[in-house]
Amino acid sequence: MSLAARVRGVGVVGPGLCGWAAAREALAGRAPYVPAPTALPAPQALPATERRRAGKCVKLALATGLEATAAAGLDPASLATVFASSSGDGENCHAICEALASDDRMISPTRFHNSVHNAPAGYWSIATGATASADCIAAFDASFGAGLLEALARLAAEPRDPVLLLAYDAPYPEPLHGARPIPDAFGVALALGAPDERAQGPLLRVDLVPARPATMETPGLEALRAGIPAARSLPLLALLASGRAGSVAIAYLDDLALRIEASP
Repeated sequence: MSLAARVRGVGVVGPGLCGWAAAREALAGRAPYVPAPTALPAPQALPATERRRAGKCVKLALATGLEATAAAGLDPASLATVFASSSGDGENCHAICEALASDDRMISPTRFHNSVHNAPAGYWSIATGATASADCIAAFDASFGAGLLEALARLAAEPRDPVLLLAYDAPYPEPLHGARPIPDAFGVALALGAPDERAQGPLLRVDLVPARPATMETPGLEALRAGIPAARSLPLLALLASGRAGSVAIAYLDDLALRIEASP
């Protein structure tokens, strides 16, 4: 049984990909992809105190989520959300490990509350006033696919209520980086609505199948796809950027993939 949705808005921040308007040109091959370190927008929607505490994952979630909801013309405060990340805030995890390895072993309360996997969901609620339900998912390298399935299942259960999917990953400092080498920060958000024929936005139909995942033709983009779990979304983003009908397979667990058919 296929799950379906319309993509009403997209947000993206990553290496050389600064917002959907610019990223779609490179992803569709209409402009060259120019690698560059990820530029994280300041989380201006947060109050000053929370803004100072926000880590990379929070900044990724806010930037991409607000871009996607603005493009969709949706009120972010009203949306159910699905947050997906392979490992959460690596820098915060590193700082806690350093504190535990020190002589006093005292952990900052701010570090502690930022250490939980659903911290970006809390900051999203503070920034937008959202009170709808929020799911937070981790499935290692399959986190984007798991988040997409969760968002589509939620939409199938409540088709009148749009769902916002936010997927993001950021690197660990050394020595954790040596064991889990995520090269840079990357985030993507999809505002998804019911697959109504009268609605606007590309229509997606998604099935779980045994298949090899699609790769990116551009070497720099393929390096991102292979190296950052949230960037497993790139083949889908490239298909959406092209504006054409087609299908791609997105990496999931083991030998399974999400086959996604898109039509404008």
